[in-house]
Amino acid sequence: MTANPDDRPESSPSTPWWRSQGENIRLIIIALVIALLLRTFVAEPRYIPSDSMLPTLEQGDRLLVEKVSYYLHPPQRGDVIVFSPPEQLQRQGYQRDQAFIKRVIARSGDTVYVVNGRLYLNGELQVEPYIAEPPRYQWGPATIPPDRLMVMGDNRNNSNDSHIWGFLPIENVIGRAAIRFWPVDRLGGLAPSVEAFVNLGDRPSQ
Repeated sequence: MTANPDDRPESSPSTPWWRSQGENIRLIIIALVIALLLRTFVAEPRYIPSDSMLPTLEQGDRLLVEKVSYYLHPPQRGDVIVFSPPEQLQRQGYQRDQAFIKRVIARSGDTVYVVNGRLYLNGELQVEPYIAEPPRYQWGPATIPPDRLMVMGDNRNNSNDSHIWGFLPIENVIGRAAIRFWPVDRLGGLAPSVEAFVNLGDRPSQ
């Protein structure tokens, strides 16, 4: 005998809302977990609140920082990287969950110096068409220690970078600035260059 649908018991009015919405809640939790995993291991957005990276990045630019490539190889010279502040900067008051974004100038074993407004890497003059102006300081020579990077901003005379606080541990690198997605009229991939201070997520980036 077939049961009449009208004879089935109705849901009890006392049924907790979360039990009746169980499937929706599970879908929301799964979506949040996926978003967290993507943000942690694949990519995350950043934005630039200052002019410290001019002319490559302008105040208000928004970037996508990808993290996959550095699972395959270490940062390369010229890469634009985001990193958590090393101990030297944390002692100056920066928080661990803040981040900087700059250009990789040299890697372990490289020798660098700055003289007469020019950057030399392993004795060779570097052509840097992306910088705002020649640096007005002398620095080095110094050889980059193991597992360290030298990072500098493109706005060389307005950049809190390695020439001030020292070398960056590779373990502090978060990812590579890959795409500028805002403003739309400057949408596109980033050529190796950049600097600015950035905070996590969609918070400020300097």
